[in-house]
Amino acid sequence: MSNKPTVVLVHGFWGGAAHWGKVIVELARKGYTSIRAVEMPLTSLADDAERTRKMVAQQSGPVLLVGHSYGGAVITQAGDLPNVVGLVYIAAFAPDAGESPGGLTQQHLPLAAPNLEPDSDGFLWLKPEKFHESFGQDLTPDEALVMAVTQKAPLASTFGDTITAPAWKNKPSWYQISSADRMIHPDNQKMMSARLNARKVITLDASHASLASRPAEVAALIDEAASEAIKTS
Repeated sequence: MSNKPTVVLVHGFWGGAAHWGKVIVELARKGYTSIRAVEMPLTSLADDAERTRKMVAQQSGPVLLVGHSYGGAVITQAGDLPNVVGLVYIAAFAPDAGESPGGLTQQHLPLAAPNLEPDSDGFLWLKPEKFHESFGQDLTPDEALVMAVTQKAPLASTFGDTITAPAWKNKPSWYQISSADRMIHPDNQKMMSARLNARKVITLDASHASLASRPAEVAALIDEAASEAIKTS
């Protein structure tokens, strides 16, 4: 029997489960045999949290939840399940009760805020020609092009959905700050990580897409969190 938990990876806005590709490979090399990546509809926090809860409930053993970007809000809302042993935030929102990703964003507008545009159906897009400089300036042009073309836009209203009961108040947490983030202001990340009382906070000189540009360091933090969470659960 493996002493490693199932790692459930939760993506953010303007991407899907495949954004975790490089981290998945790194975790597999570290001996993780049970890795799941949720594919969320990005239609509301309630819908996304429910999809994540269902994925967690399907796992027979302990689960470590990992959220990138908006995925941090999802694991905050969905993470207070009995088999969840910890929460890992990767350049992510970690809202408190009554807070929303949109409200937090307004406190410190990120550099790429002007590069978002809604369409006539209510979805919010990151302008494809601005994707590289906004989301992942430390990715190759080819990587950024694929992400731009395959981006998954959220319903804009999802930005305003608020957290009811933050799981980080009851579960141990870890946080990775991206100091060159243009999508979630680094000052917001510092504020959110500080109030988590996180077991460990690391800072990478990385873009918002640290899960793709710095997968080895991100996977190392997840591995450390998993080991500690299992020992203390």
